[in-house]
Amino acid sequence: MQIATMTDTTKPALPDQLSINPRSKFYVEEVFEHEIGVKLNGKERFDVEEYCISEGWIKIAAPKALDRRGQPLLMKVKGTVEVFYK
Repeated sequence: MQIATMTDTTKPALPDQLSINPRSKFYVEEVFEHEIGVKLNGKERFDVEEYCISEGWIKIAAPKALDRRGQPLLMKVKGTVEVFYK
């Protein structure tokens, strides 16, 4: 009996900038088929809405503020961004 092993070659490359909002031009559906993680300054964050590795920032939702479309306002937090597949 053989055990099938899953290889990481089936996962797409992580883009430099990615958003979880499907209306964004930085949304890549293939990446979200797998679970990804984001670290900012060495600490894993679970509230990331968008990130950019080359510019070194992530965007997180403001606690209560909403824009005129009812979407949460995003705050930019700067630092060293690392993105990985879990």
